[in-house]
Amino acid sequence: MNRVGIIGYGISKFGKRTDASMYDLIWEAGSEAIKSSGVDKKDIDYMVVSNMGIFSSEELAAVVAGEVLGIKNAGLHRVEAACASGSSAIASAYDAIRSGRSKIAIAVGIEKMSEVESETAIELIGRAGDFLWEYEFFGLTFPGYYALYATAYLNRYGGREEDLALVSVKNHHYAHLNPIAHFNNEISLEDVMKSRYIASPLKLYDSSPITDGSAAVVLASEDVAKQYTDTPVWIDGIGSNLGTANLSKRSDFLHIEAAREAAAKAYRMAKIDQEKPYKHLDGADVHDCFSIAELMAYEDLGFAERGKALDMIRNDETYIGGKIPVNVDGGLISKGHPIGATGVSMAVEASKQLLRKAENGRQIDVRNGRFLAHNVGGTGHYAYVTIYSI
Repeated sequence: MNRVGIIGYGISKFGKRTDASMYDLIWEAGSEAIKSSGVDKKDIDYMVVSNMGIFSSEELAAVVAGEVLGIKNAGLHRVEAACASGSSAIASAYDAIRSGRSKIAIAVGIEKMSEVESETAIELIGRAGDFLWEYEFFGLTFPGYYALYATAYLNRYGGREEDLALVSVKNHHYAHLNPIAHFNNEISLEDVMKSRYIASPLKLYDSSPITDGSAAVVLASEDVAKQYTDTPVWIDGIGSNLGTANLSKRSDFLHIEAAREAAAKAYRMAKIDQEKPYKHLDGADVHDCFSIAELMAYEDLGFAERGKALDMIRNDETYIGGKIPVNVDGGLISKGHPIGATGVSMAVEASKQLLRKAENGRQIDVRNGRFLAHNVGGTGHYAYVTIYSI
């Protein structure tokens, strides 16, 4: 079976980009991806753009992206899977190439969230939970949703707010080494604990920011990829799963079942031992929209047994040199979370890490040649897990 590999990647600076339009952000990431791949843009026969779009004045981001990048005569799709939209775009490009419909595809993730005020952005994101019941009647927004997870998890397993804070301290540490990150400052445990509550027990520093940004990757079939590079980054497995919209239909608030199912599918496809998958991986990017989400991801991905994620973060097991490095790009909490671009930015990070091109201080030790990306949409409405390799 013909494999699919990433042969070029690009990423914009993340942050509140008042200096850049949606057009500029697409150009920063997309032109870099095409240039690094070495392909002529006329040979790109499929384009997929991930964009939530509810924040932007431009409603048809995919068409804009094609025009900005000068891509013509290519099939075009736009995908939306909430915060997992970027991974959905990667999956769409992968499927197009594996099916034989495409030889060279580009996946572009873009979000310009700062076009609306923060209060409006929070409302628009909140409506993506369960609008008619949870938002309309109870006013739940995403900090509230993940506060429910955090409260249940800490109560069940004897955790403390300081444990959540350790996630933010780690991710800010690595973000300050990542030049494209939204935040480039290190913070202490005391800084996190002193920050104001957003939705108890979650505080400001437990939360990902509202971010503008774009990321892009060029993918090719195995026979084509080898014409452009000796070191493509292969996609060994993709698992995806849906969850319920309404939280009352979930079995508990201790994990995200859609993510656990997506991981199992990805591990089977990549032939990775599901009992101890961390032994086959060199690192991971996980969906830390809030600090509690990273701890649940450790367990949903099989990095820790139920309730043992607290030990992983307390013992620094997800720093470089630990059991498995996690979010050494800063994660969503510090690198930033431009919704449509996040999953594609994880593919960029996987490529940089596996090709040993990450910045000093945040390069992982590549021994197994495999990296995992875990991307959750909504409160677990969608989940994607992707395994990359060299």
